[in-house]
Amino acid sequence: MIKQSEIDIIRGKELFCNDLPSKPLAKLGKILITGASGYIGGRLIPELVARGYDVRLMVRGNIEAYQAIWPNLDIVEADALNVEQLRGALEGIDTAYYLIHSLHLGPQEFEAADITVAGNFRTVAQEQGIKRIIYLGGLGDKRIPLSSHLRNRIEVADELLMGKVPVTILRAAIIIGSGSASYEIILHLVTKLPLILIPRVSINKCQPIGIRDVIKYLVGVLEVPETCRHNFDIGGRDVLTYKRMLEILANIQNTKTAIILCPLFTIRFYAYLASLITPVPNAITQILMKGLKNEVVCLDNSIKDYIPFKPLSYAEAIINAMNREDQEKVYTRWSDAYPPDHELAIKLNELDKDVPYTTKYSLITRKTAFSLFTSICKIGGKEGWFHSNWMWRLRGALDKILLGVGTSRGRKSYFQLEINDVIDFWRVEDIKQNRRLLLRAEMKLPGKAWLEFNIKNGEDRRKLSVMAYYDTASYFGKAYWYILLPFHHFIFKKLIDAIERRS
Repeated sequence: MIKQSEIDIIRGKELFCNDLPSKPLAKLGKILITGASGYIGGRLIPELVARGYDVRLMVRGNIEAYQAIWPNLDIVEADALNVEQLRGALEGIDTAYYLIHSLHLGPQEFEAADITVAGNFRTVAQEQGIKRIIYLGGLGDKRIPLSSHLRNRIEVADELLMGKVPVTILRAAIIIGSGSASYEIILHLVTKLPLILIPRVSINKCQPIGIRDVIKYLVGVLEVPETCRHNFDIGGRDVLTYKRMLEILANIQNTKTAIILCPLFTIRFYAYLASLITPVPNAITQILMKGLKNEVVCLDNSIKDYIPFKPLSYAEAIINAMNREDQEKVYTRWSDAYPPDHELAIKLNELDKDVPYTTKYSLITRKTAFSLFTSICKIGGKEGWFHSNWMWRLRGALDKILLGVGTSRGRKSYFQLEINDVIDFWRVEDIKQNRRLLLRAEMKLPGKAWLEFNIKNGEDRRKLSVMAYYDTASYFGKAYWYILLPFHHFIFKKLIDAIERRS
C-alpha cells in the first residue's frame, strides 16, 4: 500500500481529475491496471493513487524498473497470453482496467493476439469473481466496413462482453496529448515539411479527444456505478477533418505549411513516408493511417449525463501537449511500449557468457561526478550526441528505411532519465546516479548491443569511460562488428571528450 506522504506528493503535481464531478469511492476493493507500462496506463496510475485507491499494476517484464518508480505499489509480472500468470494478477481484484492492445506488433499480428488476450482475460476474470471491467476501445460505426484497427477494437469489446463480468466500454478516436503517437505524427509533419501531400481520405471527419479528458472519463466511470454495463462514445468538443487538424496545428505553430490532397499513392505508401519523417515507426503509423478511411465521431453523447464536464477543444489539447513538452512534464510516451517485447529483452547481466566483442575508451578529469553524469544524461534527442552527429543521424536514417525505430524517436525528457526511457535508438537498461548509465540498442542489428557510461571516483580526480558491448553468433554479425570497429575510436573517444568538456 502506498504511503500517505507519497499520495501527498502526487497530489501536489498537476493532475487531470482534480475538477472531476465524481467523488472517490471509499470502500472499493483493489484495482488492477493492465497495460500499466503503456501510454494510457502510465497516466492513469497517479490519478487513482492520488484519489486514495488501492492499486495493483500488471506489467509483462522488467518489474524492477516499475518498482523503482512505484516502490510502494503492488506490482505483478504477467503476460495476458499466459492464463496462469493472469490468475495471479487478477486474484483479489475488485475492478480491472483493460488497457491491453497489441498495436505495436504491426498490421500482420495484432488482431489475432488481441482477441486471444481478451478471451483469456474474460475467462480468468470470471473465475476470480471480478466485479467489473473497464475497457478503452476505439470509435467506429459497426454498420460500415472499418479499418482493421477499429474493427479489432470492437471485436475485443465483444469478446469481453461474452463473459459474466460487467463491462463498461469507452470508445475514443484520436487521442491528443504530449507523448501520444497521433500527436507526434501530426506535429512532426507540420513542423518538418513545407508541403504535405495527404490522401483523399483526409477529408473524413474525426472527433479527437485530449488525453486529460480520456483519463477523466476512465476515472469517472469507476466512480459512477450507474455506468456499469454501458457502452459510451467519448470525444472532444470539435468534429474536424484530418486535413483541418493539420491546418489548425500549423496555425498554432505559425508555420506556412501547404497541405494538399493527393490521391496518387496508397495509404501504405503515405504511412511509410510519414514513418520516415516522424518519430513514430511504420508498424504503428500504418495501422493508424489506415483508420483515416473511416469517419470516427461520437454517435452517442450519453456519457455527459453521468460525468458532466466540458471537454477540451482540439486546439486546447494541442496547446496543452506543447506546454507539457516545454515544461518537461511528459510522463508517458508511445515509445514506452515500443518495440514490442522490449521489456522481455535479454539484459546485459542476464547473458550466460562473457560478451565476445567489446571496446572501451576512458579519460581522467577533475570534473565532479555530478557534472559528468549530468552531461551524460543529456545525450541524444535535440542535443544530439555532442560530436559526429551526422554519423548518428545517418545510422538512424538507415534504421528508419529498414523499418526500425531510428534516431528521430528522440527522448521523453531532455534533462532527466529513468530506466526504460528511450534515447534515439537506445533504451535505458540501468542507471545509477552519478555512477553509471547503461543503454540497450533497439536499432536493427545482426546481434545485441549495449553502450555503458561509467564514472569512477579517485582522490581528486574521476575516471570517465564509455564501453560498447556486442554479442552475435552469425558471420554477418561478426563482419558488421569488424567493419565498424575502425570508426569506434573516432566516435566514442570524441564522445567522452565532448561529455567532459560540456560538464
